[in-house]
Amino acid sequence: MESITDPNMSVGFTSAMEEIHNEYLKTFGEIIDQTTELCQSHREFVKCAVDTCLKKCKDDEMLFETIETFKRDLVQTSASLKVKRHAVSEMISEIEHKDVQKEDIIQKIETLKEEQSKRKELILSQHKTNKNRLKYLKKARGVFQDHLAMEIRTISGKTQVVKGEKLQFIFRNINPSDLKSAYIVTLGLNQDGSYQIVSSDPALGCLPVLESQLQKTNKLPTFLASVRKEFISQARR
Repeated sequence: MESITDPNMSVGFTSAMEEIHNEYLKTFGEIIDQTTELCQSHREFVKCAVDTCLKKCKDDEMLFETIETFKRDLVQTSASLKVKRHAVSEMISEIEHKDVQKEDIIQKIETLKEEQSKRKELILSQHKTNKNRLKYLKKARGVFQDHLAMEIRTISGKTQVVKGEKLQFIFRNINPSDLKSAYIVTLGLNQDGSYQIVSSDPALGCLPVLESQLQKTNKLPTFLASVRKEFISQARR
């Protein structure tokens, strides 16, 4: 066994230790280089991550602001839509009300047309009746003149009492002392075909009673006979 004091052994040991030390230094250097590279890579990664996070935060803030803006716009839009819906509802209600009024007006117009048509038919019928009555009276004029010494005249009404055709009956041979003296009674024709006493000359107190009887019976000859009788009675008092 060699002694540690052997010079060759000492040199060999020293050489081995230097070789180990050099390997260690080499390995340590490699570790330091790798660590440096890792540190640099980590710093770059961290920087990139921070930049990414900052950008993400900024984008998120912009997104949140956009969302808030959309929310405010949505609230305003909802309020505006509510007002417009209310306005549309009122407009629809008004249109429906006007439609009801329109139907009511149309119905009233139709009713007025029917009433007007009925009135027209009635007026035409009354006009025909009055025309026939006047025709009859004209034919009877000669008979009245010859037998009762009475004259019949047709005049136009211009007073507020009776407007339209009026008949004037002029009686003579009433007063024995003056046979030519005229006694006059004037009748008007109403729209319904009835007679209405307008005046008498001289005045007769019983005219309202005679008029009432005439309107009930519509018998003109009887009325004229009664009037003539009253004129005679008055003239001979």
